[in-house]
Amino acid sequence: MATSAAPSSLSFFNSSIFLPSSSQKPLSALAPKNSLKTSKPLSVSAELATLPVLSFTGDKVGETFLDLKSALPDTARAVVHRAIITDLQNKRRGTASTLTRAEVSGGGRKPYPQKKTGRARQGSTRTPLRPGGGVVFGPKPRDWSIKINRKEKRLAISTAVASAAENTIVVEDFSDEFEKLEKPKTTEFIAAMKRWGLDPKEKTTFLVTEVANNVRLSSRNIGTLKMLTPRTLNLFDILNADKLIMTPEIVDYLNARYGVDYDGETEDEEEEEEEEGGVEVEGTAADESSDAAE
Repeated sequence: MATSAAPSSLSFFNSSIFLPSSSQKPLSALAPKNSLKTSKPLSVSAELATLPVLSFTGDKVGETFLDLKSALPDTARAVVHRAIITDLQNKRRGTASTLTRAEVSGGGRKPYPQKKTGRARQGSTRTPLRPGGGVVFGPKPRDWSIKINRKEKRLAISTAVASAAENTIVVEDFSDEFEKLEKPKTTEFIAAMKRWGLDPKEKTTFLVTEVANNVRLSSRNIGTLKMLTPRTLNLFDILNADKLIMTPEIVDYLNARYGVDYDGETEDEEEEEEEEGGVEVEGTAADESSDAAE
């Protein structure tokens, strides 16, 4: 049977950054003898990539650079795998629930006598062996969430974006072009994608600072397209895409947030910490006010 060549994907299963070269020595030869006793910090490297910048008409108008932190090839696969499993598992609601034979209503009376019927003995109609009975070892509500370190998650995202550099295109901000239209048109967005060398049938992820209304309405009917902003940026959509499209503003944001020079917390992270500790802050203020009243 003839097989057709599948389109290249950004998945970490076939990305070159996650595959160690054959010339590298095995980890057992490089690791010191006492490596099991001492814990070492997570090693990172810098991945500098040159990306072409296209105009709205599809012409090349310049180049830009993507300089991100990236995990070493020996550990990149494990870091990205742990982060994607964390994201997918934390999305589970954990509300699946079944009833055991003790929780099913009814079944308190013995259905028929123990002897002289020729049938197998039964003590309840809610046994798991009968229809309408309980469920053996069925699911119960539980918490599926797991924790991952913030630096490790950030490193996984930057590693995934760095590995997708060969399938990444930078396009100038096109929001104003679609705002000029009288009404949103999907055909106009598909025509723009073709000018940028994109196939509408391939999975494409756009990274923009803000999704304009006409852009959102013009692209929402394209099932293979995802529009992400810095707040909705996630690892799954990056790995699941065949092509990654960015704006120059997003490139600057990624270099600042996930670049080599990044060292410290951003305003978004500080806001998250304030929200988590909001209850404690309010309680402290209430205690101070009560002490002052006394």
